[in-house]
Amino acid sequence: MVEPLVRFEHVQKSYDGETLVVKDLNLAIAKGEFLTMLGPSGSGKTTVLMMLAGFEAPTHGSIRLRDQAIDRVAPHKRGFGMVFQNYALFPHMSVGENLAFPLKVRNFSRSEIERKVARALTMVRLEKMTNRRISQLSGGQQQRIAVARALVFEPELVLMDEPLGALDKNLREEMQYEIKRLHEELGITVVYVTHDQSEALTMSNRIAVFDDGVIQQIDEPSVLYEQPNNSFVATFIGECNSFAGEVVSIGRQKQNSSHAKCRVRFGEGKHEVQALAVNVNDAGQKANLAVRPERVSLAAPGAAANSSNGSFDTSLAAVVEELIYLGDHIRARVAIDGNDQFIVKLPNNQKFAFLKVGHQAHVVWHSDDCRALDCVG
Repeated sequence: MVEPLVRFEHVQKSYDGETLVVKDLNLAIAKGEFLTMLGPSGSGKTTVLMMLAGFEAPTHGSIRLRDQAIDRVAPHKRGFGMVFQNYALFPHMSVGENLAFPLKVRNFSRSEIERKVARALTMVRLEKMTNRRISQLSGGQQQRIAVARALVFEPELVLMDEPLGALDKNLREEMQYEIKRLHEELGITVVYVTHDQSEALTMSNRIAVFDDGVIQQIDEPSVLYEQPNNSFVATFIGECNSFAGEVVSIGRQKQNSSHAKCRVRFGEGKHEVQALAVNVNDAGQKANLAVRPERVSLAAPGAAANSSNGSFDTSLAAVVEELIYLGDHIRARVAIDGNDQFIVKLPNNQKFAFLKVGHQAHVVWHSDDCRALDCVG
């Protein structure tokens, strides 16, 4: 990674002097990257953003910008662009006046203000809206203006706190691509907070997954989704099937392999499957087996052992509980030994015409797609 633009060093935050909302945070943010802080409500992600913005002060540790501590620097002197969920636009001003405001307080000349406002409106494709009142704009247009105002003075860092939370689904998706486009075109650094997993996966270079004031994992979106390090990340990012079991044995880690294989017994000892030993170390250890619905398939009972797809090496008897047609795929819910919430995402083709609710089938997958993770209960 290139030299960090921002660095959190052993940062802690407590509001009452006892409970730590953020616990010993060490985080480096590279210049030009789009970093999303993702997590459930109360996980600490927004507090981290507010400390970076200067609206909250760390209880312990330091935040550095280009190796200069900014803990005591006032928010307006940090020079960061900010976009909030409620937009924070001035309703009594026109669009142009809203965009000119951060330039005026920074003492730009009139000609520079006109040029930068025009450029910012072009960036968000609202060139003809200069004289419109905020009340005359749609929700999506207001959000674009809020983004333009955060970018108009050309900050090197833009902070966004749940900026798309008030938009409907279609507008959210449109704005996701719009913000991603601006980030790529301008080369700015963006720190983004959301609890929406798909939003984070769509927009980010890296995602920091927060829970209980701690980063559980920070990685590129594809790595987070395909290679979760623990049960929280596996279940929070996307959809994941899981079984609670016990490690029976762990093999040796092979050369050029990131994890050894292990065998895990579950279902009151009825089943034993092979999986990647991600953060389990010893036989007898409790573990959660995790496998994504799209990595699983279904086979007719007689065909399970001789699947036409040679990539499957695991097979479990199941009963089809529900089939939902979703156009491009079929969502099957099956029961395996009392667990009736196991989900399989199947391509919509004739191969699965044998499936009927109430009928038996075999759930099949490859052991490399199944991960043995820490047990969370």
